Amino acid sequence: MGKVVLVTGAARQLGARFVRRVQRDAGVERVVAVAAEAPAHDLGEALFVRADIRQPTIGRVLAEYGVDTVVHLDVTGTLGAGGRTAVKETNVIGTMQLLGACQKSPAVQRLVVKSTTSVYGSAPRDPAVFTEATPPKSLPGGGFAKDAAEVEGYVRGFARRRPDVAVCVLRFANILGPAADTPFAEYLSLPVLPTVFGYDPRLQFVHEDDVLDVLRIAASEPRRATLNSGTFNIAGDGVLTLSQCSRRLGRPTVPVPLPAVRWVGTALRTVGASDISPEQIRLLTHGRVVSTVQMRETLGFTPAYTTAEAFADFARSRGPGLLPPDTLGRAVDRVADRVGERPGAAAGSTHSGG
Repeated sequence: MGKVVLVTGAARQLGARFVRRVQRDAGVERVVAVAAEAPAHDLGEALFVRADIRQPTIGRVLAEYGVDTVVHLDVTGTLGAGGRTAVKETNVIGTMQLLGACQKSPAVQRLVVKSTTSVYGSAPRDPAVFTEATPPKSLPGGGFAKDAAEVEGYVRGFARRRPDVAVCVLRFANILGPAADTPFAEYLSLPVLPTVFGYDPRLQFVHEDDVLDVLRIAASEPRRATLNSGTFNIAGDGVLTLSQCSRRLGRPTVPVPLPAVRWVGTALRTVGASDISPEQIRLLTHGRVVSTVQMRETLGFTPAYTTAEAFADFARSRGPGLLPPDTLGRAVDRVADRVGERPGAAAGSTHSGG
């Protein structure tokens, strides 16, 4: 008998792609794809079960199909029809309900949870590089980052109550790629990028294809509870500054004083252009870089894409910007020379070239 893998969040494109990917693994007998709404994406030969993880019915699904591996992808920062309230309920209440069902199921042997590097926050006195053991300088005050921090807390509690279950938490950097539909991908798709005046944050990205590959690794070997257990930062090698991103996209930036950035975000959200949340504003101010040593040495995963390569693939999918990248870069350099600084030399940032 092979593994029975249950995947939450199967209605989204990332969840659907993982469902199609994992069912090709030799050791997998059945994939149960779960979502509260009918998926718009192909699920291959997976069994689709329409179920809301916020409801107790998820426990019956685990029992009925003898699920031994749970991959929880229904933790997201992307707003849906129900707005922020519905997203928070699914992220937090849904996770609590799912973990409760897993705790009662003796068949469950492995749990993989999608999280985010946003749990570290973004603050002016942050370390240059976060490790998995680095506590945030300040806990997230709201939004997806707070949801993810609460989710991780519940997962740690579950791991204590069920030490026989291998638990793997993957903290992803901003996910990019041709099909990326994350809030940060939406921001980078704007024709003009609002930025925080005086800051050029360092950023990391992970390609959506690498996300699928590392999820598959984390979901493997469910009968060995010590293998691949733990919390891991997942990101491509290297960093890019926001100014480098804007140049490579060919999109000009509009520096906005920090107090006014939230107003800009509210205006964009009102017209449906993007959702620049307070946590995203902090990222655009202070940036965030994480260590991926444990990803390589313990989890045994090496991304196929660096941060720059993931960004380049995303940029190609978005087409040309308003200005040719070379022209935009030269214009930014000329302006910077006149004010006596190079791009990236602003407060709280480092710069590694164009």
